[in-house]
Amino acid sequence: MPIDVRSIALLETCIVNIRYVSMDGSDRLPDAGPDREATENRRLSSPDARYGARLRRKSTALLLLDAIIEAETANLERTLTALRADGSLERAAGQIVAARRRFIIGSAKSRAHATLLHLELSASLSGVALIDEAAVRAIDVLSDVRPTDVLVAFSFRRYARQTGTVAREFAAAGGHVVAVTDDADSPLAAAAGTTVVVSTGSASYSDSPTAISAVVHALATLTAASAKGARRRLARREDLAHALDIYSDE
Repeated sequence: MPIDVRSIALLETCIVNIRYVSMDGSDRLPDAGPDREATENRRLSSPDARYGARLRRKSTALLLLDAIIEAETANLERTLTALRADGSLERAAGQIVAARRRFIIGSAKSRAHATLLHLELSASLSGVALIDEAAVRAIDVLSDVRPTDVLVAFSFRRYARQTGTVAREFAAAGGHVVAVTDDADSPLAAAAGTTVVVSTGSASYSDSPTAISAVVHALATLTAASAKGARRRLARREDLAHALDIYSDE
């Protein structure tokens, strides 16, 4: 008798639950739902631990893809629902618009998110700089922080030390720190005046960047919508793109 994909998925779920119980040492199945998922995600604190728990089981590519899609969809829904309720994203956009100078930082993998926000904000705002330790160095920024400055900092587990240190020094000097992180109790959040919490739960060995990218996009959009001169700046950039012959599709 043929076994369909749903039957296989159900069987694998049972196997995972049995394995979870045996590792935990208890005689009951783990509670379902977001809280249990969040607890399990925190327990798997390294890529190696996550690989062992999530990818060592034999599984078809289709089932693994289904698990990834389910996790990413849940991340987006959980993150955007929470941000809509707590208003932190709007507050962060307000701080960025009100600032005279905007600095962005992210270390290791978070550099990619910081770079994306830098590119997005630069299209509609002036005075945006990425602290990359090349053209813009942290020590130079920290030696001249003003009360009208804002620092948008990205940090996710395992929380790179440099980002937290720069954020603390920036805040101590009187600037406003916007933290984009995965935990309201993360080291970065302790230095922040505004904290945007993003869900990074994953079906893979690495934490998910999907909701982070969505938050970057939403933050840049909210900022551009409130920034004076944003439309004029975008129109001027479009004229320059034609003049400099940047794009191949024109």
